[in-house]
Amino acid sequence: MGQVVGIVETRQRAVTGRVLLLIVAGIALYVVFPSLVEVLEAWPRLADIAPGWFALMLAAEVTSFAAVWYLQRIAFRDAGWFDLVTSQLASNAFSRIVPGGAAAGGALQFRMLSAGGADPAAAATSLTALSLITTASLFVLPVLSIPAIVAGMPVPDGIIQAAWIGAGLFLALGVLAMVLARSSRLLVKLGNLIEMVRPTKGDRETWPTRLVRERDDVISAIGRRWPLAAGASVAKWLFDFYALLAALVAVGDDSRISLVLLAYVAGAVLSMVPVTPGGLGFVEAGLTATLTASGVSPGRAVLATLAYRLVSYWLPLIAGLGAYVWWRFRRMP
Repeated sequence: MGQVVGIVETRQRAVTGRVLLLIVAGIALYVVFPSLVEVLEAWPRLADIAPGWFALMLAAEVTSFAAVWYLQRIAFRDAGWFDLVTSQLASNAFSRIVPGGAAAGGALQFRMLSAGGADPAAAATSLTALSLITTASLFVLPVLSIPAIVAGMPVPDGIIQAAWIGAGLFLALGVLAMVLARSSRLLVKLGNLIEMVRPTKGDRETWPTRLVRERDDVISAIGRRWPLAAGASVAKWLFDFYALLAALVAVGDDSRISLVLLAYVAGAVLSMVPVTPGGLGFVEAGLTATLTASGVSPGRAVLATLAYRLVSYWLPLIAGLGAYVWWRFRRMP
């Protein structure tokens, strides 16, 4: 009897949590709704952008997704490419249409991979390690862009020159990842700085020890593919950034690439906010505001944000639905 009561109480708490999450999501959407409407109202102005720029943005996003597929291939070593690609597209789309959908999207992918014959449980450790690498790569980017901010580096007139500059920043990120993988000295120094700001208490391990241990756990989970995983995690953000950069160049922007990079990082972080689906509204409001603060005119910032979100958010939703239907057709006759 006690177990039944416990199960009922657990389910009631889960339902209450979902209701509260929906309420918070509704309030959040209400707050950012004006910014979202402003971006969506620019839809007719997309016709002012040459089709070639959309092809370039789409190619950049497809390459970014391909990097994610390769990362997941490292984790799910016994899964076929068909199941990996379709499950990632479907889970990505599902996680972007429900509030706090990361867990639901992950559960959907695990279920699809299991039906395809893969063993998701065996990949859990590697997948966690890869997620840490990818997230850490994003948060290190603002630090790498500080020298460019100080120098006032402008966005060149040509997209090729701008792409090379962006690649240089992301290459620095990849080099940093390799250094951290091979040497503990930099991690210890970083841990000492954190220890000065937020000292550990009691018997808990110190920050330098913790950072080194977590680094070793990540490398142990991934094994010899660590350099490839680091490169793929960099490529994921690099080509997604290229999509935004192409959108800015397409609308005639000439802002500093360093500040555009900061605006991109802010938008990427906002997309992780588990309040609204896929950061909907938050990303539009935040990215438009940060682009404007970096020197982009308000009108161009709105149009560039809309073009970027079209290829990075809305089109992947359609691709995810199509991938799931295709997977169902092949795996669930």
